[in-house]
Amino acid sequence: MSMHAITLRQENLIGSFTNEVNPVLSIKSGDSIRFQTLDAGWGTGVSYAERLKPFERQGEKDGGHALIGPIYIEEAKQGKTLEIIFNEIVPGSYGFTSAGGYPNWQNQKLHLTQVEELSLNWTLDRQTMSGSCEVQGRVYTVSLSPFLGIVGMPPESGGIHTTWPPRFCGGNIDCKELVQGSKLYLPIPVDGGYLAVGDGHARQGDGEVSCQAIECPMELVDITVNVIDDMPLNNPRAYTPSGWITFGFHEDLNEATVQALDGMLNLMGELYGLQRVEAIALGSAVVDLRITQIVNGVKGVHAFLPHDAFK
Repeated sequence: MSMHAITLRQENLIGSFTNEVNPVLSIKSGDSIRFQTLDAGWGTGVSYAERLKPFERQGEKDGGHALIGPIYIEEAKQGKTLEIIFNEIVPGSYGFTSAGGYPNWQNQKLHLTQVEELSLNWTLDRQTMSGSCEVQGRVYTVSLSPFLGIVGMPPESGGIHTTWPPRFCGGNIDCKELVQGSKLYLPIPVDGGYLAVGDGHARQGDGEVSCQAIECPMELVDITVNVIDDMPLNNPRAYTPSGWITFGFHEDLNEATVQALDGMLNLMGELYGLQRVEAIALGSAVVDLRITQIVNGVKGVHAFLPHDAFK
């Protein structure tokens, strides 16, 4: 097992998922990687607006979220599972949250127009793990719970795939539970994996209701990557400090819910040897269904099983 470092520079950034570019790093299963990330808007904390322009890589433009990658994992093969362990996540010194500036169905339903755009600037304190912003002369302070909004791989070989939706192989999952100490499990769609990571969030509520969390760069991200042969998955699952999570993604929130619950019933069968009807009966007492996010076109639902669900 080796430790690698990826420096924060232009050639190590990408704004899409693809296996048609040269990876920025090649690793083996069990290796760890340390790196920094920009905020989702290609920011550095000095003048992030200057970094919003898409760049070209091998003739293709990719103007999505600013991600570190892609990272090639030698043992990664289609059909296996990739485990990403979040050893350390340290946010940067600033964050921002915008609202009202997205002309979509949500703002129409909430009677917001593009004219009513607001941007909050947050000061993040890594010592107290708190963030503060000012609204109408009043200072609002929240505790921080940093995580990475995007962790994923290209859904198929070939092509340039947008960073915006969540997929079966990861992507813009935006799950606030994936904090330091968590393990995320993703089905591997292409040989080599071509993992890309970014979209730092200092804190987010379930749903990500304004289309943005507290968007921030990450001063330090430390992950360990493992390839697992005997964990076949259709959708992501995660082991977090507080419980197990299974995910569902679909344009229809009901279908996303069914996918998340289906994954949880499978997991409960693996953990406890339960038949499916037994898992759903016990799950009705201890499993929480949560809306991960509703703002990326493809909606997310996650089912949550606490580690202490059964005494």
